[in-house]
Amino acid sequence: MRQALLNFWYRKSSIANLLAPFSWLFQVVAKCRYFFYRYGVGQQEFTVPVIVVGNITLGGTGKTPLVSWLANELKQQGLMPGIVMRGYGVDLGGETRIVTDECLAKNVGDEPLLLKQKTDCPLVIGKNRPLAVSHLLKSFPQINIIISDDGLQHYALARDIEIAVLDGQRRLGNGHCLPVGPLRENKRRLKSVDFVVANGTALPGEWVMGTQLGNTCYAIHNPELKQSLEDWQGKKVHAVAGIGNPDRFFAALKAKGLEVIAHPFPDHYDFKPEDICFNDDIPVVMTEKDAVKCRAFLYPQQMNHEANNTEDSFVKGIWCIPLEVKLQEEFREQLLRKIYSGQKIARHISLPAL
Repeated sequence: MRQALLNFWYRKSSIANLLAPFSWLFQVVAKCRYFFYRYGVGQQEFTVPVIVVGNITLGGTGKTPLVSWLANELKQQGLMPGIVMRGYGVDLGGETRIVTDECLAKNVGDEPLLLKQKTDCPLVIGKNRPLAVSHLLKSFPQINIIISDDGLQHYALARDIEIAVLDGQRRLGNGHCLPVGPLRENKRRLKSVDFVVANGTALPGEWVMGTQLGNTCYAIHNPELKQSLEDWQGKKVHAVAGIGNPDRFFAALKAKGLEVIAHPFPDHYDFKPEDICFNDDIPVVMTEKDAVKCRAFLYPQQMNHEANNTEDSFVKGIWCIPLEVKLQEEFREQLLRKIYSGQKIARHISLPAL
């Protein structure tokens, strides 16, 4: 069902054009929300600058890898970033929750846990973004800049910089808003953001973000144990992916010369041992995002759970491939210049020379 819907959204069709009135109704509602918050009441402002990284389409576009890159870049600049995000699949009600390295993915979400591990930044999840930011600043007063992973449409949160991320291959699909197409807002919304970043192929006026699998993977039971993917060229691997666009992962593995046995799962899928146990000696490879979801049953004692029957040989056959993110130096410079030009950041730090 999910795949059929994606196929419909990301292909031009006469049926979509016939259903366009439903899309127009959604656009009207979305536009009213936009004007209500941006030019009306209910938007909460903070004393530190807020950067929102989001998209206008449903599905994975590469927001979280960009947030990881951005957080680490800001840390290198001497800033102290904090991150807020939704925590997909986690029922918090109206509450917020601090994410730590000891958390389980089922309690905080896979992407928040991965971001925490990749950036070591203070991170709070919650459906209410202003409440999450308030919790973050109260718990970590040293924070002087906020990054919101997703939330382009969460207009209750005032923002200083907006970055929209697109899938460079799928682009905007059939161009229609929900429920006829994948758009959360009209495509003209892209003209109002500060930066449009395309994951893959970019059009004029967009910045290119290159995401590629590393040439080396590491054992999930021991990150110090490395394995070159070149050694597996021409050999079979079980490729497990519960991400927004699993075909991108499979294609990247094939491009490196691996013979891929694909095992796609829905995005944010809650893995069980039987999902990644294939009763053969073929290596199992997965993304870091999926690996964090497997910690609970692969290492139950580390997670303060009772041990199960997971065998060492099974665990040792699972490998994790990190994602490498590359952005243009000019994008980095313009983004930093935009950040440092704001009055909020000037109140918190002494500005570097750019």
